[in-house]
Amino acid sequence: MNTEVGTEDKSLSVYEALYQRRSTRAYRPDPVPRKLIERILLAAGRAPSGTNTQPWRVRVLTGNARQRLVNAVLSFRMANPGAEKWGYAYYPPKWQDPYLSRRRKIGLDMYNLLGIGKSDTERMLAQQNQNFCFFDAPVGLIFSIETVMERGSWLDYGFFIQSVALAATAEGLGNCIQASWAAHADVVESTLNFAPGEQLVCCMALGYPDVDAPINQLSTERMHLNELASFIED
Repeated sequence: MNTEVGTEDKSLSVYEALYQRRSTRAYRPDPVPRKLIERILLAAGRAPSGTNTQPWRVRVLTGNARQRLVNAVLSFRMANPGAEKWGYAYYPPKWQDPYLSRRRKIGLDMYNLLGIGKSDTERMLAQQNQNFCFFDAPVGLIFSIETVMERGSWLDYGFFIQSVALAATAEGLGNCIQASWAAHADVVESTLNFAPGEQLVCCMALGYPDVDAPINQLSTERMHLNELASFIED
């Protein structure tokens, strides 16, 4: 059985991985074997892309390299409170329902689990900064794309990132896809010496989940079938 390309049988079916995947925001310090990361990325590389362009590029950060990026972004945030420079527009300029209500609910649910009140701005900021520590996961994945690629390739990139998340879940690893790093794309790109014409897409925290952490008990509501799909026969 060819373990190098990730073709061995897994304990989780595709459906099990889809239902078990969640955004993990607390991790154990245990290192993730490099061979396991390689297997996940090779499997995810089977994701579809228009005319097989495969527009993804991944930097795998561990150890000192991971910490240098964390330090660079946290230092910037400390010196420039509230300053953000998104590499692209991730969220709409004006929120409306049902998206606004969903956004507010997950924030309130998460802070309630952590015992953080609305007026506790110091603890809120500390929790926000956990995003830029990869939630203490030992591995940070940095996803980038060439700026010449258009929206179709960004759609393809989503298939790839979801495939990484599902393969990691099948391996018993927690993961969290993090668009938040794109708020400091310039810091990330300069720290990691991005090539001209290369830009940050997002990052991912990867590691073994701390199953006892309160924040990992967060359960998000999802749409019912009749909300997300319509069946048209005539």
